[in-house]
Amino acid sequence: MSTAIITAPTTQPPAPVTWRPTQEQLDNCRMGHFARWSEQRFNRQLPDFRALWDWSVTETAEFWRAIPEFFDVLGDGLDTSPVITDDTMPSATWYPGAQLNFAENVLRHAADPALRDVAAILRVEEDGSRTEITWAQLESQVSALAQTLRELGVGRGDRVAAVLPNIPEAVIGLLAAASIGAVWTINSPDLSAEASVRRVRQLEPKVLFACDGYVFGGKEIERGSHTVEIEENLPSLTATVLVRTLDPQAPAGEGRGGRARVAFDTAVDKQVPATYDRVPFAAPLWILFSSGTTGDPKGIIHGHGGMVLDGLKGIALHQDMGPGDVYYVAANTSWMVWNTLSQNLLAGASIVTYAGSPKVTGKDHHFQILSDLKVTQFATGAAYLSMVEKSGLDPRHGRDLSALRAILSTGSPLPPSTWLWVHEAVKEDLHLGSDSGGTDICGGFLGSNPMEPVHLGYLQGPLLGVAAEAHDDNGQPLINEVGEMAVTRPLPSMPLFLWGDETGERYHSSYFTAAPGVWMHGDWITRTPEGRYMVHGRADATLNRQGVRIGPSDIYDALQDIPQLEDCLVLGLEQEGGGYWMPLFVVLAEGAVLDDALRDHICATLRSRASARHVPDEIIEAPAIPVTHTMKRLEVPLKRMFSTRPGGKPVNRDSVRNPEALDWFRDFAAARRS
Repeated sequence: MSTAIITAPTTQPPAPVTWRPTQEQLDNCRMGHFARWSEQRFNRQLPDFRALWDWSVTETAEFWRAIPEFFDVLGDGLDTSPVITDDTMPSATWYPGAQLNFAENVLRHAADPALRDVAAILRVEEDGSRTEITWAQLESQVSALAQTLRELGVGRGDRVAAVLPNIPEAVIGLLAAASIGAVWTINSPDLSAEASVRRVRQLEPKVLFACDGYVFGGKEIERGSHTVEIEENLPSLTATVLVRTLDPQAPAGEGRGGRARVAFDTAVDKQVPATYDRVPFAAPLWILFSSGTTGDPKGIIHGHGGMVLDGLKGIALHQDMGPGDVYYVAANTSWMVWNTLSQNLLAGASIVTYAGSPKVTGKDHHFQILSDLKVTQFATGAAYLSMVEKSGLDPRHGRDLSALRAILSTGSPLPPSTWLWVHEAVKEDLHLGSDSGGTDICGGFLGSNPMEPVHLGYLQGPLLGVAAEAHDDNGQPLINEVGEMAVTRPLPSMPLFLWGDETGERYHSSYFTAAPGVWMHGDWITRTPEGRYMVHGRADATLNRQGVRIGPSDIYDALQDIPQLEDCLVLGLEQEGGGYWMPLFVVLAEGAVLDDALRDHICATLRSRASARHVPDEIIEAPAIPVTHTMKRLEVPLKRMFSTRPGGKPVNRDSVRNPEALDWFRDFAAARRS
């Protein structure tokens, strides 16, 4: 493949700088310390971020040797094992002779006398009440829960599934499972039981973590029957650990089919010495799920070693988080951003968990939490910031945001108007960065760093170790032109494998179809000559609802039993100036009418069989859904047809089984834009 870079001329004026590090920040940030340490350790000249990044992608083994050394990662063989063998993706093998444990490297902070009695987790409720779990208490509860899992027959490699909201018990469950070498996966309880089973049944989990319910918008959402339905459809289960959120005094009840039911409070109420099973570097840690665009959601497996090394790089170096910091993201547990809570603990920061409504006291409710808990970094979806901007509310009114030093915006591109509003309405000297990553690596590709200025509308650059380029359809790198994001060097955070993909064919076809050894991620991006990036959105049919990626197949499956619907198609579209439009196009059965009653029935079905996030913004009648000759819906071409952003080529009518349906959608899209 040619490596020539195609550059388009540009007459655009330089983007204004919205944040610039002070000399004190440059001197004291962890990335600066790491650069100076690496200069001495490896005899390199690393005077700025660009030199550091260039070293990280050209001397791959040396850079990834530096991370565990600098952070003194706990494990066996990290100093003697080769860093990487066969560094051609997807065959790269990292630290084949090393062993470690993610949970051990998180809970090492409990042994620090300066942190032991400091809050590791702060739980906040909708009414503002909060409870704290210190590092010492966290270690104790994880150790006790790990022993309970052992008693329930869970061992290395067994799967532990959870259907829990964003509460401390979910974090404790993850760490307990990891500490004994079990494999964790979690879904949000606002998914229907059917949707949760669709994800986790394929994993054959041995133990389920579930809850009796949660509070959202001031209402108690009961989940007892939901839990029973999930239990009944997971034949591999031997036990359930029940978190009693609504009624702490209620009995845990009995499991179905003679399975055990254990109350979470009982499971952690014992004194057990902390022990950790050090597993191979590439041992599975957790399983995240793709959106399931073209079928069942695929299970993406990440390993202990990759998550430790990439977590420290991304959180401690790029986000400059560590002891003394407080991290808050109101992430739904089905979203990979929830996993950044445990990664911040890995860096020694404290975390906030919140499972309530973002609007319980107003659309700026999150800012009250930032003020009350003296949060130093707030991670959120770009859509939330745009919502507060448009509300006209003053997020500073009556609040103290002096501790807040950074906001990390993710999930979708951040509109420039919102970008400027944050500096005007929240804090002028705030490090506001837009980051882009993915469930696929449970981390970032492009985003923030503490050593360079931020330019309006642009991501500061690639993350360390990430060799990211914009490629055209022929695999040529582009500058100042929109292309698809390509990664040309391996990362330890790339998936170990996909669940059930014994031959590796699905893994290869998901990421490596464009050129040998090149990861294609599916984002439209523009790379500037200076190495900054602009992200234009997804190039595929994945839906992004409030920061949670969901698949069209979940919607199609939920609606398949409505007799009035002949066919349907859903799209998710980023809007100019911010916002997200998710229309559902429906083809009606003969004699059916798209009236208010049918619209209400469609929405109610989606809420009950999927979740509220799956409910469309608009339901539109169409004469037919365009499909390929193999009867596949043309979601990606139609998404491009409706998008106002550049990217992709018009669909070839010869490839469409029913081109007249394509013509109707083209006319509809044109009328909408006019």
